Parts: sequence; C-alpha cells; structure tokens
Amino acid sequence: MNPRRTELLAAAAATVTVVLWASAFVSIRSAGAAYSPGALALGRLLSGVLALGAMCLIRRVGWPPRPAWRGIAVSGVLWFGFYMVVLNWGEQQVDAGTAALVVNIGPILIALLGARLLRDAMPPRLLAGMAVSFAGAVTVGLSMSGEGGSSVLGVVLCLLAAVAYAGGVVAQKPALDSASPLQVTTFGCLVGAVVCLPFAGRLVSDAADAPASATLNMVYLGVFPTALAFTTWAYALARTTASRMGATTYAVPALVVLMSWLALGEVPGLFTLAGGVLCLAGVAVSRARRPAAAPTTPSEPRPEKASDAA
Repeated sequence: MNPRRTELLAAAAATVTVVLWASAFVSIRSAGAAYSPGALALGRLLSGVLALGAMCLIRRVGWPPRPAWRGIAVSGVLWFGFYMVVLNWGEQQVDAGTAALVVNIGPILIALLGARLLRDAMPPRLLAGMAVSFAGAVTVGLSMSGEGGSSVLGVVLCLLAAVAYAGGVVAQKPALDSASPLQVTTFGCLVGAVVCLPFAGRLVSDAADAPASATLNMVYLGVFPTALAFTTWAYALARTTASRMGATTYAVPALVVLMSWLALGEVPGLFTLAGGVLCLAGVAVSRARRPAAAPTTPSEPRPEKASDAA
C-alpha cells in the first residue's frame, strides 16, 4: 500500500478513536450514577466482547498467534480491566476537571515507557506538541475543577488509571507485530472481562434497579468507545509509534468540552475554550510531518587537466 495512503488511514482511525473516547466521558456520567465502578466496567466489557466476537465470526478471525499473547494479556489486565475500574471509581471521587488533568499524565508516561522499552524516537516536534497539549489539558482541568470536589483517594485512583493506561498501550504495541488489530482488541477485551468477573453479582443487582437510559449508555460504551474505538486505535498504533499515538489522545479533553456543551448544555468559559484550543494545537504539532529535505545535487566532476593525466 502507498505509504501516504497508509498514513492517512491511520490518521482517520486515530480520529475515530479520540472522538468516541471523548463521547465516553458523557456516557460514563449518565451510567455511573446507576452502576458501581466495577459493575459498569464489566457491563461495558461484556458488551464489547459480544460486539467484537460478532465481528470476528463475520470476518472469520481465529486465535492470535502465540507471540502476541503476552502483550494481549498484559494490556487486557492493565488497560481493559484495571484501568476501567479505577477510572470509574476515581471519577466518583473527584470532579471531571481533576480527573481529566491527572489521567492526561498517561501520554507522557507512554512516551517515556515507549522510549525506554520500545526504543521509540522522541523527535523535537513530538516533545513540543506534547508540552503544548499538556498545558492545554492543565488549563481545561483547572477551569473545570469545582471547589471541594476532589479527594486524595480520587486523585490516587486517577493516577493509577494513567499508569495502567500507559502500561497497557506499551504492552499492546509488540502484540500488533504478529496479530491483527481486531485480534488484539477482541482478546484484550475478553481478558479484561474475565478480570472483572468478580463484579458480576453487583452488575446483576445494579441492572435490576438502573433506568433504561443508564443501561443503554453502558451498552453504548461497550460497542462504540470500546469495541470500535479500541480496534481503530490498534489499527493506528500498528502503523506508528506508541508515543505519537499517546500524544494524539490529548485531543480528547477538547472534544469532551465540545460534546458537554452540545449534549449537556454545559457552556464552557473562555479559559476552558483556550485550553481546548491548546490541546488541539499540540496534537497538530506532534503529528506534523517533517519537511522533506531538499535533494542534494551531486557535484560534477572537475574537468581533468592535461597535467593531471597519468
């Protein structure tokens, strides 16, 4: 495939991912009021497994090759399982702004782990873009933080979520060398669901009392921000570095602000809008292509003088 076409498809897949992940924050707010953190994570993962399993049957996708299982298992435990539970729990302890601020340490950890474990390059454009985006995430977080809405436990939980997110991404990258994005996502989601099975009883009891809107939001979380978005993420990750993909997720806070405005009527202030613009600007810088070097013209040989002849 043409390298330029591959790059455009990867960018489109990354765009789908960040849009759906941003929408998840709006859905979690609704579902989280009726479901406990563990039950919400399990319900989301089970919905995702069903959707991904159907896709695998339609496309006749088999089991991943043996070399991919280590990365799938680690990412399944850390990212699909542990991350979703502690993030749901953390967002019940802190306001949305604080949660967004702390979790956005994740892309920085991805860059550091990627450079250390995957030998990812750290070009100046990537570092500059991450710095701009992180400044935007800080701005959004501070502008959305309400007084008295945070707790030490909540901050610690969000920090653990960021660490699990970074570890899951770095573990997933090598698995994509031998398995397809659909295989890595499907079996990672299945591992996460198995990890969350202890919450099955709570899921049943919560579902019995939850309004239909909360249950529909939980199913939406499983089908779209999990099944679809994690697959498009894996597709894009297989075609770029973990550090660059991590930087792309800095667009999420800006999109959350926009979606909250449109879906929930939460009008953002100028400070919040400025932070969102910084997030998007940083992503644009981090994903910008290096200008092609001007081709060098080989110097013409010096005309041979008669005195130079042998």
